[in-house]
Amino acid sequence: MRDHFIFRKNNQLKKADKSIKQNWDDKIINLCELANKNDNYYTTSSCSGRILILIDSKEKRDNLFIKVWHNQISFIELKKELNNLIDSKEKIKNKLIYFKQDPCILHIACRNLESAQKILDIGILAGWKRSSIINSRKRFVIELNSTEKIEFPIIKEGKLLVDDNFLKIIVSESNKKLKTSWEKINKLENLLKKRLN
Repeated sequence: MRDHFIFRKNNQLKKADKSIKQNWDDKIINLCELANKNDNYYTTSSCSGRILILIDSKEKRDNLFIKVWHNQISFIELKKELNNLIDSKEKIKNKLIYFKQDPCILHIACRNLESAQKILDIGILAGWKRSSIINSRKRFVIELNSTEKIEFPIIKEGKLLVDDNFLKIIVSESNKKLKTSWEKINKLENLLKKRLN
């Protein structure tokens, strides 16, 4: 008799990566592989945390992303990117541009409610506080979210809305929050190694 969960898992893991980056983030790949080795789980999406500049929009489209970093950045990097953006006036004409720092996120499909609850409990213990079980007819999915986040408008009508001192603070805080996200990834990985059987 066919194991429908394993069948869906194999199909999912064969699919091409549809993310902008087109591959797993280095900082979360070990955690994803650990989950995928277990017969009760498979990952459907992940991000180790990122810093980005994007065009504000109600729609979600890949072409809204102007710059994405999955590592810590420097003030010089950010300032250069913003200056280049302001210089290319047509690209951002009449648009509101946002700066964002997003936390780590992980979606794991689970065989049943019991296995989902187990991952959720471990995730919350590891500090992924904003997490939940998503139930559908076919499967249970755990959405694990950390809470480190910064988001604000940074360019409006081609003009930078903040000064260099503010940008330096934002770079420092964003880098700290990314580091915290990575620490939570490592903590979750270590707890899963001990508690998953």
